[in-house]
Amino acid sequence: MQLVVARIGRAHGIKGEVTVEVRTDEPELRLAPGAVLATDPAATGPLTIETGRVHSGRLLLRFEGVSDRTGAEALRNTLLIAEIDPEELPEGEDEYYDHQLIDLDVVTADGTEVGRITEISHLPSQDLFIVERPDGSEVLIPFVEEIVAEIDLEEQKAVITPPPGLIDDRAEIASSRDES
Repeated sequence: MQLVVARIGRAHGIKGEVTVEVRTDEPELRLAPGAVLATDPAATGPLTIETGRVHSGRLLLRFEGVSDRTGAEALRNTLLIAEIDPEELPEGEDEYYDHQLIDLDVVTADGTEVGRITEISHLPSQDLFIVERPDGSEVLIPFVEEIVAEIDLEEQKAVITPPPGLIDDRAEIASSRDES
């Protein structure tokens, strides 16, 4: 399975380094020297990481065969794609890769269908499940322990205990406003 692990930013300095927008929880594994990554656009790659370092809070990478600013700037906005074993699991308990969560059915603790996870949004404060409901509308579910009670990869479902108002139908909310 292929996953986007980073996007190349602007060139840094004159020796071929580039800034990188990291899109993986494990940059030390996915973006380590020696890693060979596919690219989008495909014609740019594959790229092999020669060196990596953190400078002022930003990851800087240098790729084999790119030794000057012009070559580095030509890579700008290229997506770096790693080949990931779909069965691979993160090291921490109760940690998941996005691809493991996408397409899980979301149900409440009493078994009521909420929808299907279509995307994970990574925000600074917490992650959100973007869930498509059966009617095609979307609901955002914070991926926090208080709301997401269980992730069952074997059963392909996420069990939630939502607070009042989180997943209530808009029609119910609208009708309660009309009554007041």
